[in-house]
Amino acid sequence: MSAENIVTAYPTAVPHKQKQELPGLDKKLSPGIEYTKLEFWHDDGKPTLVEYKGSGKLQAKTAIVTGGDSGIGRAAALMFAREGCTGITLNYLPQEQEDANDAKAAIEADGAKVNLVSGDLTSTAQCKALVDSHMAKFGKLNILVNNASKQIKCKKFEDIDLQQVESTFRTNILQMFAVTKFALPHMKRGASIINTTSVTAYKGSANLVDYSSSKGAIVAFTRSLAVQLAARGIRANAVSPGLVITSLQAASRDPEEMEGLGVGLPLHGRGGQPAELGPAFVFLASPDSNLMTGQVMHVNSGQHIGDS
Repeated sequence: MSAENIVTAYPTAVPHKQKQELPGLDKKLSPGIEYTKLEFWHDDGKPTLVEYKGSGKLQAKTAIVTGGDSGIGRAAALMFAREGCTGITLNYLPQEQEDANDAKAAIEADGAKVNLVSGDLTSTAQCKALVDSHMAKFGKLNILVNNASKQIKCKKFEDIDLQQVESTFRTNILQMFAVTKFALPHMKRGASIINTTSVTAYKGSANLVDYSSSKGAIVAFTRSLAVQLAARGIRANAVSPGLVITSLQAASRDPEEMEGLGVGLPLHGRGGQPAELGPAFVFLASPDSNLMTGQVMHVNSGQHIGDS
């Protein structure tokens, strides 16, 4: 399938040739991305974009979202606000301040108070400081979204940087242990933990071996955590995105690889928009998923991942 044949209402569906430095900024993405509008399909098979509307599913709840300044994390936080969340803490790296400021303004326009906490979660002290800051600001914690991650490509395994492998695991999974450890004493029955894994955990990725491995670890972490917390009535689930257009993609790929990224995927023939992941996080955070724990929701444009 070519880009010209894609049927979509998203004007941002096909990215341009571009390159950013890690960790990347959504603000600099070309042609941009969508956080809150979803495709609505008419009877004639044509789509239009419709703003996500909440229905009070998260009324008076508070949440921590790591990596919440941009991409999937920002989309989830925005939809949490529209569902009635009163307080949301966003964690982000210092280099992402511009995106964080934009996210804060957008979320507060939807009625939630936002607590911005800049910090590198590979530091255990920063993980504790994040939770402490949230509790000082809002006094309770109902939802924890462990979403922050990074990826660095390596095309030949013999060339893989072992220090970078360790850094990837510290960023993608070890910080989840730390943030969750410090968050749990503040979480009561009915609370929800949502971890972001990846389709690469199931189908693999030739150029992202360490990233894929860390995402597989998140699946096992989620399932084991769910078993331990079930008696306490705290649910732990995960969302497994397929390819979603975010600044992380632009910061971890060659410029030529970004051009048309996602074209040809089975469903709709394109990569996903952050907005299309947000409802999965709302579902797992809300009472709608009260009987679900230890599960992984696959939102991956129709990529077959076998038994999960």
